[in-house]
Amino acid sequence: MRLQKAHGFALIDMIFVCGIIGIISSIAVPRMLLMRQTASSAAAIGTLRTINSGELSFAVTCGSGFYAPSLPALGTAPAGALDAFVPPDLGSGVSVTKSSYLIQLSVQPYAGAPASCNGLAAGSGGRGYVAGADPLDPTNARFFATNANSTIWEDTTTLYATIGEYADPPSGHPLR
Repeated sequence: MRLQKAHGFALIDMIFVCGIIGIISSIAVPRMLLMRQTASSAAAIGTLRTINSGELSFAVTCGSGFYAPSLPALGTAPAGALDAFVPPDLGSGVSVTKSSYLIQLSVQPYAGAPASCNGLAAGSGGRGYVAGADPLDPTNARFFATNANSTIWEDTTTLYATIGEYADPPSGHPLR
């Protein structure tokens, strides 16, 4: 009587391996999604810091103390300069989608604002500004906003519509 050796895997071996992979995946996927939301939130905060920096630079160097009214205005380089006040991807539109967040900027125009060095018409600049980052993912509940005070605020609902150009929002907390 000769015994034959079996080569390869049995069906039970394959089912066992697939079960282990399924268990590990069910543990890892929620963590991965949470880390993705955390990374998107960090990118949104960084974008608002960039807007704060760009608005301050614009007001000091180009706007005669007044802030730029929109992201495209911040994305326009002054005459004779190579770089704008914000990166090209941020200054590409009135509202920009970046890292699963909708980034917006608004300014209440001030009639006495002079023309700026990057072609902004007189009366377009503002005394303050409001910028917001609202998540596009419905499972992400981290909303951010900032204003001319340069403090970034966080809440579980949108802050962009409720924050003033210099006033604190009615809800939320500042990020430290």
